[in-house]
Amino acid sequence: MNSWQPHLPDATELSQVDLLAGGTLPSVWVSQWRKSPDKNVIHDPKQGWVNGETLLDHSETVARRLAQAGVLPGERVLLSASSSLELVVAHIAALRLGAVVIPTNGAYRAEEVAHVVSDARPKVAIVEQPEWREWIHTTDPNVILANPSVELDDGPFLSLDGAETDSPALIGYTSGTTGRPKGAVLTHGNLLSSVRGLEIAWRWTSSDTLILALPLFHMHGLGVGLHGSLTVGARAVLLPEFDADQVLDSIKKFEATMFFGVPTMYGRLLNSEKVSQLGDLRLCVSGSAPLSAEVHRKIYDAAGQHILERYGMTETAMLVSNPYVGERRPNSVGFPLPGVEVRIEGNPPEIQVKGPNVFKGYWERPEENVEAFDDGWFRTGDLGAIDSDGYLAITGRAKELIISGGFNVYPKEVEDVIMEHEAVRECAVVGVPDDDWGEAVLAFVVATRDIDTAELRNFVGDRLAHYKRPQHAHRVDSLPRNALGKVQKHRLIDSL
Repeated sequence: MNSWQPHLPDATELSQVDLLAGGTLPSVWVSQWRKSPDKNVIHDPKQGWVNGETLLDHSETVARRLAQAGVLPGERVLLSASSSLELVVAHIAALRLGAVVIPTNGAYRAEEVAHVVSDARPKVAIVEQPEWREWIHTTDPNVILANPSVELDDGPFLSLDGAETDSPALIGYTSGTTGRPKGAVLTHGNLLSSVRGLEIAWRWTSSDTLILALPLFHMHGLGVGLHGSLTVGARAVLLPEFDADQVLDSIKKFEATMFFGVPTMYGRLLNSEKVSQLGDLRLCVSGSAPLSAEVHRKIYDAAGQHILERYGMTETAMLVSNPYVGERRPNSVGFPLPGVEVRIEGNPPEIQVKGPNVFKGYWERPEENVEAFDDGWFRTGDLGAIDSDGYLAITGRAKELIISGGFNVYPKEVEDVIMEHEAVRECAVVGVPDDDWGEAVLAFVVATRDIDTAELRNFVGDRLAHYKRPQHAHRVDSLPRNALGKVQKHRLIDSL
């Protein structure tokens, strides 16, 4: 039996499945909208339902404006805004033009924005945050700035949807252990094959309606939620931010069938008196961080819903999922999705992957690309084990990654910022289990004076995204080190 066989409908073989059917994301989307122009596709909180014909027309208009501004196929367009019709249209337009989208977290501060802009060199930046315009202009005055509705000069009609399967579609920035975010370049084929695998595994169809409260700068919200809905011809209800009661009310209002969230969201949903509404959905998916067995059980007790946990990352989109039909096992992420190969290699045992969804490398990082692959297998940096039934469990991380509220926090990046504080002489940042956030960010500092948590949080918060701020700060006399001088972070955790 193939390792992905648990995901396939009865009597279906992967050889019968074309994970690249349609070639590119926009080609698939445009074809569907032309066939069914009146079908509702996106629900915007301000404008209501929007159909395929509107998405076709509006995305073509924005694509012409981007082209008029000088965006050529292969050039980069930075996108950062809260979920809205305008953001979706701008994203579609850039892809139809053949540009490469850089989805960027709106919580980033000046230093983070400056790094992405100087590294990726976008031609146009579509942003809603007023302060970002100044930061981007200071970094590169040649970047053309636009708001989410892209009110640039109109351009002439032009040929669209010419990107090829191997054409780059997206650069997703993900921090590295060096503390400097690096851009993972994903092609249309990478993104499309991942969605096709989910379409099969989750029985995702055009009759589904997804409540989408995840941000659209993240692979979970963008690469799974939005791309998946558009590709299978389903409907997506955009919620600009997560609110437990609003999510649960929307399930009933829109007769929804699906909800995707991170563990922190499910913890908040459990606190609502309306949590039983989750039972009306055919599928609840959790990802971006480990879901505790306790939350898994509590959701089932409260709503009769077995959450389906899956595993993916920026560099690969989706990799592994618990089965739609069969046991959704707590503390496990399930089986490789169609087309994906997984192996456990080395000591410690690292999860390595192959498949049409796996990126080819980081943007302009040739040395790191060599280190990222082992004979064609991508080294995820996660540690894992496969049990006798074929279920994959993530047992730890080879890299010092903290996942707080579903977002990646790399200690080195936070440590570098803390070291800028005038009173700090040394510091170490670690993650510890937290019921609400999955992991909490803790900072240990050697300082010339007392520094409380509030001061350090505010200092970091002025320079990095809010979720990277330490939830707690501890002043210590010294940092424990081994014979080679490496900080022994496990000893700091043990001292708590």
